[in-house]
Amino acid sequence: MYCVQCEQSNKGGCAVKVGSCGKTADVADLQDVLLRVMEGVSVYADRAAKAGARDAAVDAFTPHAWFTTLTNVNFDASRFESLIAEALAMRERARLLAQGAGADLSDLPEPATWNPGTSAAELAEAAPMAAIQRFMDRDGPSITGLRNLILYGLKGTAAYSEHARVLGQEEAAVSAEFHRISAFLASDPTDMNALLAEALATGGLNLKVMELLDAANTGRFGHPEVTMVRMTPVAGKAILVSGHDMGDLEAILKQTEGKGINVYTHGELLPANTYPGLKAYPHLAGNYGGAWQDQQKDFAAFPGAIVMTSNCLINPEIKGYQDRIFTAGPVGWQGLPHIENHDFAPVIACALAQPGFAEDAPEQRIPAGFGRNTVMGVADTLLGMIKDGDVKNLFLIGGCDGARPGRNYFHDLAMATPKDSLILTLGCGKFRFNREDLGEIKGVPRVLDMGQCNDAYSAIQVAVAVAGALGCEVNDLPLHYGISWFEQKATAVLLTMLHLGLKRIHLGPTLPQFLTPEVLGVLVEKFEIRPTGDAREDLARMLEAA
Repeated sequence: MYCVQCEQSNKGGCAVKVGSCGKTADVADLQDVLLRVMEGVSVYADRAAKAGARDAAVDAFTPHAWFTTLTNVNFDASRFESLIAEALAMRERARLLAQGAGADLSDLPEPATWNPGTSAAELAEAAPMAAIQRFMDRDGPSITGLRNLILYGLKGTAAYSEHARVLGQEEAAVSAEFHRISAFLASDPTDMNALLAEALATGGLNLKVMELLDAANTGRFGHPEVTMVRMTPVAGKAILVSGHDMGDLEAILKQTEGKGINVYTHGELLPANTYPGLKAYPHLAGNYGGAWQDQQKDFAAFPGAIVMTSNCLINPEIKGYQDRIFTAGPVGWQGLPHIENHDFAPVIACALAQPGFAEDAPEQRIPAGFGRNTVMGVADTLLGMIKDGDVKNLFLIGGCDGARPGRNYFHDLAMATPKDSLILTLGCGKFRFNREDLGEIKGVPRVLDMGQCNDAYSAIQVAVAVAGALGCEVNDLPLHYGISWFEQKATAVLLTMLHLGLKRIHLGPTLPQFLTPEVLGVLVEKFEIRPTGDAREDLARMLEAA
């Protein structure tokens, strides 16, 4: 296998039998094949859309299929064999749709006609046709890296789109744009300027998708409220829900009512404790554990059942809790039970059979729930604090956490920020410092937890509103970015920030290794992207530019 899609890809790529994430070469090959076929699906869907036709089933399958290929989501080879067969059927369905609409079906790119087969042997033989190395050898690392920038951005966008779709929020125009960009990739483009333009278009698409997801979450569960979230367990039987999917969390809360089971969030689901529609359940007991990379320690110590609703899953067999962890939605691991149709009865039975927590742990709580609605609700106060000089700088510190050395940078940066500054944070990167007491400014906590990684939408809306009220551009605000990236959702958010023209982003702990120095040079020149270095030196540079 050769994989460069996430920050775990060491020395320029995972060219090994098993990736840093635990993904086998067989699964990596199947994911490449699936995406190549899905590009073919989009070729026909795009041409059908241009002829005025669409198919809701094709549009619904697309983000789900792409989502399964993200880092730490699905490791189950048998599931990918089934998905490829379904993708081939969807491609034929989209072809017939386009043909019926009178679309031009001449000059089709390879993914529209390629047949990798469906058996394990056929797929293994076909895999080199979809492998990154083929395109590296043929088109060179810079062009392939730029295509991967779009590909990985689309993966992140697909994940957010799927989160919104399962909550009832989807738009034909969003699906059409996704298919258009995916179809562009299917043609294996080589023009660098066109590739850069489509990378920014992917960021624009992701902005719209994050808006849809925001509407899905707030429409279903209400706007986040400032909440002191309990971070330590209470006595009783327990279920731990990890990932990002608040719809699954809601289903578990409903199905456990009256059963004497406490439900805890983990990782990126911590913000769920601040939504009125979810915190109304008295057995939502708070958050347990930290960011995803600590899950093997957290899950091994958790005396109940565990559900993974989306990324980020790590091998459960190493620490021996595979008999009490379940997967849902796009997630998969060979041999783990998978929840279908939101029926969590097996999880409940498992939780009741486990010992649970024997007693309450000492209570510890942290503030969360500073979504855009909350922050904009006190916009006058915030603007007054900025105009009066009580708040001199704003920092956006967060993103995807990970295990690579150097990620303490984001803790160190947060701890070094001046006391007259506010920190907006989101994603699991906040676990680096969200239990630290950084004080308050006139009663406002200095650390404002804005939610999940997709709630970058909230941070963007707040920044735009503050800039508008102050009569300046966002890049003229005393707003500084310390962004940790790990996988493809972070790539999508980064492309959104670039689409909006945001500059001087400190990105780390490493820059994406799928981009060559040539391509990074273009991004550095155009957007002033800066690799993270020494936290205090970077902070001094940020403050000097303010």
